[in-house]
Amino acid sequence: MLITQYLFTIGKYLLLMKRTFSRPERMRMFFKQYVRELYALGVDSIGIVLLISFFIGAVICIQIKLNIQSAWMPLWVSGYTTREIMLLEFSSSIMCLILSGKVGSNIASELGTMRTSQQIDALEIMGVNSASYLILPKVLGLITMIPLLVVFSTFSGIIGAYATAYIGGILTPADLTAGLQHDFTPWFFWMGIIKSIFFAFIISSVSSFYGYTVEGGSVEVGKASTNAVVASSMLILFSDLFLTNLLS
Repeated sequence: MLITQYLFTIGKYLLLMKRTFSRPERMRMFFKQYVRELYALGVDSIGIVLLISFFIGAVICIQIKLNIQSAWMPLWVSGYTTREIMLLEFSSSIMCLILSGKVGSNIASELGTMRTSQQIDALEIMGVNSASYLILPKVLGLITMIPLLVVFSTFSGIIGAYATAYIGGILTPADLTAGLQHDFTPWFFWMGIIKSIFFAFIISSVSSFYGYTVEGGSVEVGKASTNAVVASSMLILFSDLFLTNLLS
């Protein structure tokens, strides 16, 4: 019974995505919606991304210096480890998990409210492909902005590590710089970008599905927002395992 329910949900999701990825009927209106979603889903998230990444970069640098580095290790270990953690996992995977809570719940609640207030039904009556009109700009907008947020997150984390070096005196800026530059692999940067594109699609499409298909009133909208965050987070973790193994 449970497997049947999961298969039914996956089928509904795939059918919705088929309707979503159709050519917009009015490109001018689609572009306006796309720009609006760029601001609502991406630009509004820059502040929290920079803030969290700054402190995480600082904390990672401090923890590595105090708990791992010893007299037997080179002085640049803290900077090297901070860079690898930010590039490989935090700025791409963990940051997308955080954004799934902020952005995903926003998408699900917005579409759920439109469904319960019959705005989506009104679009359907007017002959508009509501899935493409409402969901496609969100998907493309988040796919555009998430890689930029990952880049901002990486640089903000490195700045946080430098703040630790200059203000906290945990290690010297020269040792931190040597660690950040040691044995740098450019592919690790691009791997985070590639993973973030997949995560952006998961967050936007899954959250849109739960919001678009909600049934009932305001209580169901709240449940749909929660389910959207939980489902997108689980899929991000699963796909992170698969993509890391594939791209490494």
